Amino acid sequence: MTNSAGERFREICITVGFSGYAPFAPGTWGSLAALAVFGVAWGCMRAANLASWMLDPALIAVGVAASSCLAVRWGDWALRRFNSNDPKQFVLDEFAGQWVALLFLTSLAGSGAALAALLAGQFLLFRLLDITKPPPARQLEALPSGWGVLCDDLMAGVYANIVGQLIWRWTPLSEILRRAATGD
Repeated sequence: MTNSAGERFREICITVGFSGYAPFAPGTWGSLAALAVFGVAWGCMRAANLASWMLDPALIAVGVAASSCLAVRWGDWALRRFNSNDPKQFVLDEFAGQWVALLFLTSLAGSGAALAALLAGQFLLFRLLDITKPPPARQLEALPSGWGVLCDDLMAGVYANIVGQLIWRWTPLSEILRRAATGD
């Protein structure tokens, strides 16, 4: 197989900057890479004094759409490249699912400390739900090529988001998040 620049670019994207090559738990490393990308983007938005309540959901929606489109578009290529129906190196689906888990939540974080707490919580929720794959997440794996690799992670992200909305908005953790955001 030739290693053209196009194939190398696909490999970088599908493995989320090669995090999919981690020797253990590549899905976890792919999710952590997704959070790192989000953290940098969030920090840049804050530094530019952009309103997070409006831009966070837009940024996340664009990230989910882009990573989902690439996962589906390059899914067949990745399955052939890694010779598997669900290759461990293919972690762009974790990127998409992890960002779904953040949708409409990150604007609750008014500071870096509050964001770190929220990201850590949503990371744990997403990984737990991605690993356990409650219905219909497991069944979605049966979809063809990139769709099957992607959709179970999107569903895990939806579940993590629903649980996160409840936790971060309606439990005592919402007050902890507010205090971290205001420095109280």
